[in-house]
Amino acid sequence: MADVAINWKAVLLATVVCFVLGALWFGPLFGKPWMRSLGKDPAVAQLAPKIGLRRMLSITFILEWIMAICLAYFIGDKDDAVHGALYGFLTGLPWVGFAIAVNALFEQKPANYVFITAGYWTAAFTLMGLILGAWH
Repeated sequence: MADVAINWKAVLLATVVCFVLGALWFGPLFGKPWMRSLGKDPAVAQLAPKIGLRRMLSITFILEWIMAICLAYFIGDKDDAVHGALYGFLTGLPWVGFAIAVNALFEQKPANYVFITAGYWTAAFTLMGLILGAWH
């Protein structure tokens, strides 16, 4: 593996931004249409996972932290916001977003689900890349 200097403060900030964006994206921004795309009534549906909300959010944060670390390695020494955002976008849409689309085809989920979910990951990775590239 290439010797890449990781800015751990940038990784933490990128993780926090990804986490907060998710709360906004799947909450007030697109929460209702996303819930409907899952076949749930947004008026009565609640986020109550079997593992508990605190545990689910903790695992989410850890996974997003690992994603930010991997993206930092992927960006490498491209030490500007433009390259970071570009690499983040290329990670978000054609890799993650299209993988979500392929799964959704086989799971027979509606296009709205794909646009909302893939849109989130595209925006999240683009912002993470921008932060990591700018704060290299």
